[in-house]
Parts: sequence; C-alpha cells; structure tokens
Amino acid sequence: MTPPGTTAETPSRQLEPGLRADAGRNRDRILAAARRLYATEGLGVSMASVAREAGVGKATLSRRFATREDLITAVFADRMDAYATATTEALADPDPWHGFTRYIEAVCAMQAADRGFADVLTMTFPAAKALEARRTQSYDGFVELITRTQATGHLRDDFTPEDLVILLMANAGVIAATADDAPDAWRRLVGHILRAYATPGAPLPPMPEAPSHTALYRAMIRLARPAPQTP
Repeated sequence: MTPPGTTAETPSRQLEPGLRADAGRNRDRILAAARRLYATEGLGVSMASVAREAGVGKATLSRRFATREDLITAVFADRMDAYATATTEALADPDPWHGFTRYIEAVCAMQAADRGFADVLTMTFPAAKALEARRTQSYDGFVELITRTQATGHLRDDFTPEDLVILLMANAGVIAATADDAPDAWRRLVGHILRAYATPGAPLPPMPEAPSHTALYRAMIRLARPAPQTP
C-alpha cells in the first residue's frame, strides 16, 4: 500500500539521473570507439565490432544508435562542419585560384587524417539527413568557387564538380593503400591533379616529393595480403 502523497514511481525517479549519466557515458564510449575504428579501418567496420571496442552490448549500441547511418552522422558531424567551413574559407579568399588550390589540399588532407572520413566523402547516406545537408551546402559553395576560379583564367573551362568527386575517390584509394607505409603519397597525387586542373601559366604550389620505391613496394605487398574478416 502506498502512503498518501507518494507514488510507487518514486524509487525509479530517484534513479533517473544515474541512469541518464550511465547512458551518456555509454554514448561517449561508443562514439570514441567508432571514431578509433573508422579512422584506422574505414567504414567497413561492423556495428558488432564497434560495440566490442566500446565494451558495451549490441542492445546498448542499438538503443543509442538505431542504425549505422545514425552512428556515422554522430561520429562525423564535426568533420562535416569542417568540410563546409573549408568551402566558406575558400570563397572568402580574394584570389579565387589560391582559394581553390588551398581548398583541394585541405579536403584531401582531411581524408588523409581519417580513413573513415575519406570514405564518407565518397559515399552518400540518404537516411542521414543532417550529414547530407552539410554535404549539399559544401557542394553548392564549391560550384560557386569553380565559377569564380574559372573567371580568373587559371582553372580549365572543362573542370566540373564531378571532377572533385573523382579526385576524392582516387585520394581515398591512395590513402587506404599507402597510409601505413607511405603516408604522404596522397600529397603527390594532389600535386599532379592540380597541374591537370590548371591552365598553362597558372601559379601552382611546389610539387610534393614522390614516396620512395621501398615505401611503395611495402604498400604493394600489404595490398596483396588477404583482408582480415570483420564479423
């Protein structure tokens, strides 16, 4: 019998702050684990692997992030913000060609710093509305940047936004293949790509050094090994 003025729910109410704190800690552990795994292994990591890395059960992971897209959105929200900011900064540069080249270098560097983000920039996630909204914002800004840069005469007239997608796909592949043995190989790729985008006489940053033959050979050996199976 519950005394007047009280309810049977009082004990559970008293536990709620603790439960909320525990849920918050679990969420933080899941995000930290996902960031580590995505950064080093890419987005192919399974949800089960994330749960193990975080030290939580699959049910706990599912309560915090019902879908893979929900988890990816939460993990990469800050990086997508940085991606959008890079476009804004490029547009603010009084020299559009300089802004363009710096933008290409900055976005490719973001990919190199995080293999998971390298994957995010070459995929679409229709269910991840917030992430896709930031991508659209960046795309629209890049289209404007192209127009401004072509007006300077330094960017080829036949350059299109799709060329950036091709570059990001190529860069993601180079990063995945060489990150362990020649981590700066992507810079050489970007140097060549910028020279392909430029018109004759356009000012260009110095060409990055090529990776050593030994480093590339090690990367090729690693690529030939069977990929580990992720449950």
